[in-house]
Amino acid sequence: MRKIEHLGIAVKDLEAATQTYKALLGKSAYQTERVESEGVETVFFKTGESKIELLGATREDSPIAKYIKKRGEGIHHIAFDVEDIDAEIKRLKGEGFRLISDEPKLGADNKRIAFLHPKSSHGVLVELCQEAS
Repeated sequence: MRKIEHLGIAVKDLEAATQTYKALLGKSAYQTERVESEGVETVFFKTGESKIELLGATREDSPIAKYIKKRGEGIHHIAFDVEDIDAEIKRLKGEGFRLISDEPKLGADNKRIAFLHPKSSHGVLVELCQEAS
């Protein structure tokens, strides 16, 4: 794992949260993207070498909508930048970590992603990210 790539924050009102983080960070978001397969719209802010990803649900049955309903708004996940996501998945499985999906998929911000189950990492949802080719 090379660095923290981003922190994902689940929000009820993406437009309001975008304005809040714009004021907080003193800069505009650099990207907004809708990921239909996950039922989410994302807004990214750069902060130093890392990013903040705001996550708003686009449908009530999406993972983000379910998360907010169960836990409320707040930090949803921590994402780590990895050089080779396939090798990292294999390594982590060997270490006994449980993955939500055994294969990486295409996520927002042109990344291949995979998630570790929070039960494997003391209640924290961990995302692995590798720049897609």
